[in-house]
Amino acid sequence: MALPAPSPTARAVVTGASSGIGMALARVLAQRGHSLILVARRAEIMEALATELRTRHGVQVQVRPTDLSDASDTAALAAELAGQEISILCNNAGIATFGPISGLDPEYERAQVRLNVNAVHDLTLAVLPQMVERGAGGILMVGSAAGNMPIPNNATYAATKAFVNTFSESLRVEVKDAGVHVTLLAPGPVRTTTPDEAEASTVDKAVPDFLWHSSDRVAEISLDALARNKMRVVPGTLSKAMSVAGGYSPRALAAPIIGHFYRNLGDAPAPGGSAQD
Repeated sequence: MALPAPSPTARAVVTGASSGIGMALARVLAQRGHSLILVARRAEIMEALATELRTRHGVQVQVRPTDLSDASDTAALAAELAGQEISILCNNAGIATFGPISGLDPEYERAQVRLNVNAVHDLTLAVLPQMVERGAGGILMVGSAAGNMPIPNNATYAATKAFVNTFSESLRVEVKDAGVHVTLLAPGPVRTTTPDEAEASTVDKAVPDFLWHSSDRVAEISLDALARNKMRVVPGTLSKAMSVAGGYSPRALAAPIIGHFYRNLGDAPAPGGSAQD
């Protein structure tokens, strides 16, 4: 069964919609006629995006400023979504940290788990029953190639994305006969624009330009894959290499090498990771 067609009563939800892949997903969905609920923390950016999408594509757009690392905020949003007709859920929001976990802020690490794992789980549980009952719906999970292997100095992020990867691929089997599509996006490095040298982050400098994938292209590839009910989409050369390495390289050998690279990244956005803002 195909994804639900756009309708005046249904909404596609995008978390982490104020930047990167999330913003790109919102634009592609609106271009394809879907009305939206945008979720992130920065209301002003989402309001500007909402105005753009309403004007350009004539769709309805609701803005929900929400901190998905806060359990009460997530619970309130989940309750709202459970009471609306949600045709598509894009679980995109996420954060990451780098460095030895013993030296990182414990509360931020806990917040990372609440956002990357608990919010994904809670929002999925909120909308899945109605999708199964209707016999139609789509859930795009933004995991990561980082979730395929142990990554020292990126331990919490890698572990949370391992949850998303496995949850997504398990869930799709449960709903394969219910008309609900579930697709995992496992990207490597993704960015919207190429930064000036003076503004380049540690990640920008560490990863060659030819290995980066554009947010817009990743969004299109991902939603096309969701429409086809593809199990996993892995855009970009580096993400494909990480997926292969995670599946076939001896972990005792690969982990120290990967960990050395990640130790040098510092407090920068994770390659391929999504943002909550």
